[in-house]
Amino acid sequence: MTESKTALSAKFLSQVASFGISPSKIYRNLPVEKLVEAAIKRNEGILTSTNSLAVKTGKYTGRSPDDRFIVDDDETHDNVDWGKINHPFPIDRFDKILTKMKKFVEGKEIFVFDGFVGADKENRLAIRVINDHAWQSLFARQLFIRPSAAELEEHEPEFTVMCINDFEAIPEVDGTASNVFILINLTKKLVLIGGTSYAGEMKKSMFSVMNYLLPKKGIFPMHCSANIGKNGDTALFFGLSGTGKTSLSADTNRMLIGDDEHGWSDNGVFNFEGGCYAKCINLNQESEPQIWNAIKSGAVLENVVIDKQTLKPNFDDSSLTENTRAAYPLEYIPSAVFPSVGGNPKVMVFLTADALGVLPPVSRLTKEGAMFHFMSGYTSKLAGTERGIKEPKATFSECFGAPFMPRPATVYAKLLGDKIRKHNTVVYLINTGWSGGPYGVGKRISIKYSRAMVTAALTGALDIVKYRHDDLFNLDVPTTCPDVPPEVLDPRQTWQDKDAYDLSAKKLAQMFVDNFKKFKNVAQEIIDAGPKP
Repeated sequence: MTESKTALSAKFLSQVASFGISPSKIYRNLPVEKLVEAAIKRNEGILTSTNSLAVKTGKYTGRSPDDRFIVDDDETHDNVDWGKINHPFPIDRFDKILTKMKKFVEGKEIFVFDGFVGADKENRLAIRVINDHAWQSLFARQLFIRPSAAELEEHEPEFTVMCINDFEAIPEVDGTASNVFILINLTKKLVLIGGTSYAGEMKKSMFSVMNYLLPKKGIFPMHCSANIGKNGDTALFFGLSGTGKTSLSADTNRMLIGDDEHGWSDNGVFNFEGGCYAKCINLNQESEPQIWNAIKSGAVLENVVIDKQTLKPNFDDSSLTENTRAAYPLEYIPSAVFPSVGGNPKVMVFLTADALGVLPPVSRLTKEGAMFHFMSGYTSKLAGTERGIKEPKATFSECFGAPFMPRPATVYAKLLGDKIRKHNTVVYLINTGWSGGPYGVGKRISIKYSRAMVTAALTGALDIVKYRHDDLFNLDVPTTCPDVPPEVLDPRQTWQDKDAYDLSAKKLAQMFVDNFKKFKNVAQEIIDAGPKP
């Protein structure tokens, strides 16, 4: 670790000076081995038997949604969907915290990553990530898009993320909800993060930024994974964390575009990121070989318990959190596409993890049904992905990503509707949640079956089977699916207590209807595509 200020370009140092920080040393875009070396030397993590770097994030092992704010100013006041998710923050308090953070890093070592968000060069965003921990800079390097040597030399950041783990807010002074804060200033093009070491805050804050910026350009930003078949057919997988986006898109028969964040322009789909951030609780080689094999030198393991003697990761141990994570670059997936772009999608899959255990495992949606379920975004928040979530909790998350969508849901829904109509995309709703009963009674639907349903959807096998209409949920459900037992396809048949199923199903159908009432000025045909309790 020998790089110092004097080794950095005059242009870069001028940018740092203009930003207003004066650290003792700056390490810019260090290679993986140097960042791992620095992290170990600074006691930030340990090297595991797989040569991956294992770190612990301390008190915070998931996102802190109540600590995320967007600065309320002329740019955002009438454009952001303020409420329970998007909390406003005053300009003056943002400026005061920024000043204190700049003062905090004076005389300290910092790590800088310069790169991009967005694989489409026409629509990418040049970013700078400033960290006080080497492992967090490694995370940024693996998750965002890395520049070429020529691009790095000419790099001009359009957005800066200043993530200083060791700096904490004082709520009664700074106006934050706690000592943790994630502050997004869309006018100053700056994100401030402090008080938490959970690295996912960096990637998700920039996701929120892209989700605000791209609709202005007519681009549909999506919380989804994407892959492409051997014939060039692109598919999208929507769903909140833990619903199977990463696992089900990491298909050995298809090439991965990305596992979490994408945009859909007139040219097709493009990944926002340069890496994957996979949940790895109960990870095993047989079920998820691509993720398993990606955990090697350069990968970062967050909050995975490591055996002290063998240094082997124990993916079954949730004592630190259910939300254990592995971060690695896209090139660790053998079938990944470079650049990570694809054509206009032929098939779109909405993934939900139904904790009530009543939704069919797979159903085909009409265009209006797709609009309804996209706006509804029904799923279950799974343990560990947010602070305080200990067991699955039924929720409606607009656009299958409400925590990251600053604009009103109708803005994104209109973009979705336009894309479906223009490209005749077929949409399926796949339930990766529970069967045979609710959480605690039934069992999670086998990933083997979920994968078979996805394969059938992508290959067209579900185009030639018979369907039955579920009158309650107003869904078209296939009566057969290759490699899936027929009884699995009818959730009522998997319950021993049929009356209990009927009660739970009616309860969920009513929840859909009640939730949708919050949307205003929605076409009647979209409302009519929902459940009929």
